[in-house]
Order: sequence, then structure tokens, then C-alpha cells
Amino acid sequence: MELAFERRGSGEPLILIHGIGHHWQGWLPVLDRLAAERTVIALDLPGCGVSPALPPGTPYTAESLADAVESFCALLSVKDPHVAGNSLGGYLALELAARGVVRSATALSPAGFWSRAELLYARTVLRAMRASARSAAEPGRAAVMAGNPLLHAVSAGLLVAHPSRLSPAAMLAASQALAGSQGFDETLESISGLMPPAPPKSPITIAWGEHDRLLPRRQALRAARWSGQRVKLLKGCGHVPMSDDPELVARLLLQGSRPQA
Repeated sequence: MELAFERRGSGEPLILIHGIGHHWQGWLPVLDRLAAERTVIALDLPGCGVSPALPPGTPYTAESLADAVESFCALLSVKDPHVAGNSLGGYLALELAARGVVRSATALSPAGFWSRAELLYARTVLRAMRASARSAAEPGRAAVMAGNPLLHAVSAGLLVAHPSRLSPAAMLAASQALAGSQGFDETLESISGLMPPAPPKSPITIAWGEHDRLLPRRQALRAARWSGQRVKLLKGCGHVPMSDDPELVARLLLQGSRPQA
């Protein structure tokens, strides 16, 4: 499937997958750090950013989105890449590792390790954020929100630990991406039954933001039991950690995507 993407650097390929309603620009804080050692391809999932929607009749599910990423890699002739994802993108990275079609997978606060109550909370928060973004999409309102320090901190605080490190321009762009995400509602509905993927066939790394307020870090304990390995803690980071500590996140992704023998 054809998807919008940004490609930088050289070396072994590393595909970056954002979370629900986001866009590839969420990886900008770490992109050049990664591109110094990898061919980095940050994509917009179907119906997100400027990527086209899924074909008519194709439901928005974790499986269909993973299919789209796999098809996208084939279209670019990128075989067995490393992959990293955040939130829903983290789940997709683990799903691709379960399929054995990637060399390695790194998942940052991946979806799917929640309790029923935690899922209800996350869906409620995401719906509220989507409604706020769509309301802000009215002419002039999003720019006012992003430029107001208090509103900026409140709106970004659920996703990042340090809202001040997220520029007003980045906040505005993220809000617009969330408002315009074509598959958001259907995807959010479909993840209600999301369970951890099958056991991975490729090396994986899982990390969790210390101050994750959307998918609290206690979910990391379930991810650790599922994976049979210790989950790394991203100190000082929130749910979307790339702007909180770009150096830490880039180092983790480079370690997780070391060339495999």
C-alpha cells in the first residue's frame, strides 16, 4: 500500500510507526539522530497524516494496519527491516515481529497490555482529545491553544512529561493530524478487543515512559510477563517520549535495531 513517509540516512532500514491519530512528524525529535546510523523511514499510517485511507470495505484493525505496513515495505522493496513503534504503533511493531517479517522490533508503551478499566480510561481520554482537536480545528482556535502556555501544558500533558519541550508548531500540527484522522473512530472501536500478539519470532525491545499518563507504566509488568523479559523504563518520559528525551529514545531505538548476525 502507498503511504506518505519521510526517509533519511543510510544503513540498515528502520521503519517508525506512530500511534493512533498521530503522524510521522511525531518522530522528528529523534529522526536525525537515528539517520546517522540507519536508513530511517517514518510513515503515516493509513488515514493518518497525509496517507490515503484504507481501501473501501477494509476495516481499521490492528491486523489490517499491520498488513498495510507490511505491504508498504514490499512496495519500497524494503525486506526484513527493523521496526519501532509508539502506542498503537508499538503494538503493530510487536505484531510484525510475531509474523517474523522484521529483523527486530522496539515498542514504546505499546497498546494491548491494559486491564478492562485501563482500556476504558484510555478510550475515554482519546475520545476527549479527538473532540478537542476537532473543535480546535475551527479557524484560529488551534493556533490560540498551542500558543497559550497553560492550554499547551494541559492539552499536551496527557501525552508528554515535559510539554514545554514540545513546540507550539508541533502541538498545532499534532492537533490537526488528530482532528483529520480518517480511521480514528473505527480504529479506537476495534482495539476494544485487542490482546497481546502472538509470541515474537524476531528480537524485541519494550520500553515504557516513567510518567505515562495514558497507558500507566503498571502495564509494563504485563508486557514483561508476556515477553519473558524485563521492560526498560524511560525515566522522565511520558506516553509519547520522543520530545521528552530525544537522546534517550534514539539510543534505545539504535540499540534495539543493532544489525543481526
